[in-house]
Amino acid sequence: QYVGMGMDLAEAFPQAREVFEKADQVLGFSLSQLCFQGPQEKLKQTQNSQPAILTMSLAAYEAFKAHCGFGFKVPAYCAGLSLGEYSALVCAGALSFEDAVYLVRKRGEFMEEEAQKKPGRMLSVIGLDLAAARQVCVLAHTEIANRNCPGQIVLSGGVDEIEQAKITAKELGAKMTIQLEVSGAFHSSFMRQASLRLAQELDKIKIRPLAVPVVCNVTGNVLSSEVEIKDNLVKQVFSSVLWEDSTKFMLSKGIKHFIEFGPGSVLKGLMRRTDALAKVASM
Repeated sequence: QYVGMGMDLAEAFPQAREVFEKADQVLGFSLSQLCFQGPQEKLKQTQNSQPAILTMSLAAYEAFKAHCGFGFKVPAYCAGLSLGEYSALVCAGALSFEDAVYLVRKRGEFMEEEAQKKPGRMLSVIGLDLAAARQVCVLAHTEIANRNCPGQIVLSGGVDEIEQAKITAKELGAKMTIQLEVSGAFHSSFMRQASLRLAQELDKIKIRPLAVPVVCNVTGNVLSSEVEIKDNLVKQVFSSVLWEDSTKFMLSKGIKHFIEFGPGSVLKGLMRRTDALAKVASM
């Protein structure tokens, strides 16, 4: 997330502006103003950054559809990394945007509250294979939060444990470690209580049948039912994000063109390290 995200879209496309306006109405405050003008300190709080990233991603998607006009093609698959799975479910017709932005606001609040109770950190580790990353977790008492692409794995754990993981990862041959700018140990057992509270919110939401297959973070495979969608959104909060598995699944189905919607081009970079021949456009 960054201050100014989506402002050019909202000015250029009424379809994108409508997405921001809907978010403001659902949340009861001006998320659009926070995205466009900041401040950054408030925008990066997870209860704000989650609905902000979702809104900007879907504003970009709606602008893209409008710009393509009759040339727009329904995707073969949708997928999103962590929070991005909600954007994917909206694109695939399973969630309304209004329900999604409400849910991710709640998800962010619950995750932030757990992070305050049990302080933790996340660490990106570059240059270790999965076996070595698992060894770091055993030695430093951390957990694997994300398997993003070959050679990039993210760990979650307590503050002291992540400090130890930095040292251990280097000792086992990691090229680099980067502490992420997040407020807690997300996608780990630290977040189990947040997932239970999210489950209660999901029970209030209508999930519709998928119009497009969605590849899910928890399994790296396609979701098949409304019950499975809810179960996986709950598990996702405290489980590893299998993004490398998800992208390899789509590649195995012959997908060679991907479009990334959101504030940045992180997924494009991850795909480049997974399959250098895949074509990715970032909107």
